[in-house]
Amino acid sequence: MMIFGPAVDVRPLFPRERRAMLDLLGSLSPADWSTPTVCPGWDVHDVVGHVLNDYMRRLSGSRDGFGGAIFADDETLPAYLARTNEEFVRASRQLSPQLMIELLDHLGARLDAVWAARDLQAAADLNVSWAAADIDSPAWLDIGRDYTEFWVHQQQVRDAVSAPGATEPDLMAPVLDIFARGLPHALRMHDRPEGSTAHLEVSGPAGGRWGTIRQDQRWRMAPPQGEPTAHVSMDQDTFWRLATRGITVEQARQRSTTSGDTDLTAAITALLAVVA
Repeated sequence: MMIFGPAVDVRPLFPRERRAMLDLLGSLSPADWSTPTVCPGWDVHDVVGHVLNDYMRRLSGSRDGFGGAIFADDETLPAYLARTNEEFVRASRQLSPQLMIELLDHLGARLDAVWAARDLQAAADLNVSWAAADIDSPAWLDIGRDYTEFWVHQQQVRDAVSAPGATEPDLMAPVLDIFARGLPHALRMHDRPEGSTAHLEVSGPAGGRWGTIRQDQRWRMAPPQGEPTAHVSMDQDTFWRLATRGITVEQARQRSTTSGDTDLTAAITALLAVVA
């Protein structure tokens, strides 16, 4: 599991992130709910419906052990998720904003209880494929991935209605930390001599520094020390938007400073922390 670095426990943050989301949603006008978001074809109502789907899917699978996924012939995981997410969003358009707020409030506490009972070092219920495709993920990374999902969708709603917030360092820093655990996977195609290192530096109140090292024929998370083989720096807003493709790779590169091995810096500035 050391490929992923030290554990991050985001479980105490779920109620706070959700409270910020519910307060935001409760303040929206009817017109706000129809505002387009960065998610293609989805308005604010649709993004909230998608978050509700996430809550229900995780409760059904992680709490109730219900394996209801049915893949179409030769359907990949990204294709399955795109199809079922769109199906749920379409169905949720019949739900009132008030009902969706109530459901998020009701179901969120139940999902918190599921995560509170988890052994963080146990195997994940769902592997985090953007962190490693060939190694089982630990539970803390799976839970952290869910936190990033909810936080990012909240930011997409905030962006749509021009409502800043939820970027306090204690809420945002774990998002960046979890996203940075995708560094070894982002570098996986680049073989380098043992001991080669690559560092990512993210500026801003919620930022930090992360390192990877080439060890035993794969990249692993490691504390950033010494002069790296490759170095990338960007601000915190650029990093989370890059990782979720809220901006393009080219836009992220224009906002970044790089040095060292250009193939490695190109891979870091193409890091993806969502299933696509």
